[in-house]
Amino acid sequence: MPPSALPDGDPAPASGELPAAALSSLAGTELGIYVHVPFCTVRCGYCDFNTYTLTELGGPGASIGVDSYADAALREVDLARRVLGDESPSVSTVFVGGGTPTMLRSGDLVRMLGGIRECFGLEPGAEVTTEANPDSVTPESLTELADGGFTRVSIGMQSAVPPVLATLERTHDPANVARAVAATRAAGMQVSVDLIYGTPGESLDDWRRSLETAIALEPDHISAYALVVEQGTKLAAQVRRGLVAMPEDDDEADKYELADALLADAGFGWYEVSNWARSEQTRCRHNIAYWAGTNWWGIGPGAHSHVGGVRWWNVKHPSAYAARLASGVSPAQARECLTDEQRHDERVLLGTRLVEGLPVDDLGTGGRGAVAGLIADGLVDGPAAVAHGRVVLTRRGRLLADTVVHRLLAA
Repeated sequence: MPPSALPDGDPAPASGELPAAALSSLAGTELGIYVHVPFCTVRCGYCDFNTYTLTELGGPGASIGVDSYADAALREVDLARRVLGDESPSVSTVFVGGGTPTMLRSGDLVRMLGGIRECFGLEPGAEVTTEANPDSVTPESLTELADGGFTRVSIGMQSAVPPVLATLERTHDPANVARAVAATRAAGMQVSVDLIYGTPGESLDDWRRSLETAIALEPDHISAYALVVEQGTKLAAQVRRGLVAMPEDDDEADKYELADALLADAGFGWYEVSNWARSEQTRCRHNIAYWAGTNWWGIGPGAHSHVGGVRWWNVKHPSAYAARLASGVSPAQARECLTDEQRHDERVLLGTRLVEGLPVDDLGTGGRGAVAGLIADGLVDGPAAVAHGRVVLTRRGRLLADTVVHRLLAA
């Protein structure tokens, strides 16, 4: 599948309307809003997200760019409010991701949040996050975000080792990570840092240095993701030509175990396979909502949404996205209505990744029968299964989460 390829699906109505059964599920539930900002200064070789450099979009004269993007996104916010109707709950979480959201002016990010607040309302204590490149924020821009209602910033650190950053084609100045973290905290917002491990050429000592550097910053939250070589990316082509080595499973396992140990010693608790937080209050509630299968609307080109068992995705290109909205047409390219079997499989896939685990009662007969074997193999915590009836992964189980899910779903 090429980078950012969208799946096949059924045609989505031009109005964006949803089946009545999906809308009837909204009352009394939580609603999250994801806003995708598809712009990057450079395209990193490992990334397969739906992103574009300004040059790729046609430069300053492009039909959509950083200066006009907020207007297009706000048109979709208006569409979402019309589609979801009066039964829509207030928004409990907002997450602005990318791309590099902080390529937009802070005022435009605040303006988009203001449109969400005006159309839907924000729950008291709503979590509002933006991702940020450490080179593209300043104390002034972060203060403007905080004053405008943002509560949390996720900073793309990736590594503290310059050669590793170079392999990833990350161009930020490592010193700016500490400055961005300090400025975020000074503005009164929670701060998370994102790391990547398994980069070709990264040693275990390199990874330890990155972890220790991140911990020393004293963030509220740390994410650590294994590098995946996605088909169609520049990195995949380099691996195919033998220019860089394919990440090795054993190496990534060693690095995950090191991360979990160091983070635990520093007071961070894992709450999802790739995420650690200092407390329950500093976990990313928006992402937890994804893993719990709740409702969210994705704003932006290529963004995915899910409401009441209906999942849909927008057209990928920013120009096509903006043109549809300007003409009063939904940007949705296609959608699917999830079957009961699909929803069950996703509940198992996502629920097992969480520290609370998955209720054994949520499993089918075959899955319940597999739990004893998973405990015997050291992949599932036995006391949690026996005392609380929940499938909770051990550290080894987290390393082999896909294997656990496969066995739980085997009929």
